[in-house]
Amino acid sequence: MNDYKALKTFLLAAEKRNFAQVARELDMTPAGVTRAIAALEEDLGVQLFVRTTRQVSLTTDGAVFAAQIQPAVEALESARRDVKNAHKADQGRLRISAPTWLGKTVLPPILSGFRELYPKMCFEISLSDGLVNIVDDDYDLAIRISSAPSDKFTIWRKIRVVPRILVAAPGSRFAEMEHPNQLTPDDCLAYSGESRRETWQLSDGGSSMTISAGRAFSANNGEVLADMAADGTGVALLPGFHIAEHLRTGRLVHILKGWSPPDLWLTLYYPPYQALPPRIATFSKFFEEQIPSFMVMLD
Repeated sequence: MNDYKALKTFLLAAEKRNFAQVARELDMTPAGVTRAIAALEEDLGVQLFVRTTRQVSLTTDGAVFAAQIQPAVEALESARRDVKNAHKADQGRLRISAPTWLGKTVLPPILSGFRELYPKMCFEISLSDGLVNIVDDDYDLAIRISSAPSDKFTIWRKIRVVPRILVAAPGSRFAEMEHPNQLTPDDCLAYSGESRRETWQLSDGGSSMTISAGRAFSANNGEVLADMAADGTGVALLPGFHIAEHLRTGRLVHILKGWSPPDLWLTLYYPPYQALPPRIATFSKFFEEQIPSFMVMLD
């Protein structure tokens, strides 16, 4: 960083036109400023300043050099600041990926509360229902409601269980079914981040069965599937937050109540850090502390 310090000294001298003032602002001696400028001039092979007993002014070469390096020095200063802030618990940037529903309903009040405590923190939020490549897509953390990840290198932190139930429109033939073996793949509306087929694993506590869902219809959005099921198109397997309003109004009913799938989890996952950076650990702790206030929405 010695070259960076010399360039920063030069730019401040180009602005102030006074080596003594530069020395005070950079906590250097006037002689130290003079030596830094002289070394830079020797390295470049040009004179950057004209010095008189009354003032210091830029040469033509000095003015051209200052204009060319200003953006680079500012960018380097910004990068240094970001890296330093990244290791502070109360400031820096957090780039977060979250599911669409959670990002619209649960996340905003949590972010607002966190910002009240840590006003120097800044956020970049991306909403997506599919899993993301947290490293390649440059996320600090992702919030997901899903099963365990297949990526063994991702740090995966379980927050709480999110149950799912089978639902269909009342009065439809699906509402009268007594056993899941009465369902066909065409009857089952699949949720998939890639809008592809889904495998349902159902158990009644003693026996279990597997159903291939989504041969006729699949989507990467739970609200779409809830609406399709409410219209009588088929059976959906969804967490409570996607179907709560339909259940309340009677557009959907819980079917095959003795059969249930493996639970999903509300989770946080991170790139493979050896230790979480303080700003990420601080937000994760706050998020986990706030989630109980929203448990009714998640059930």
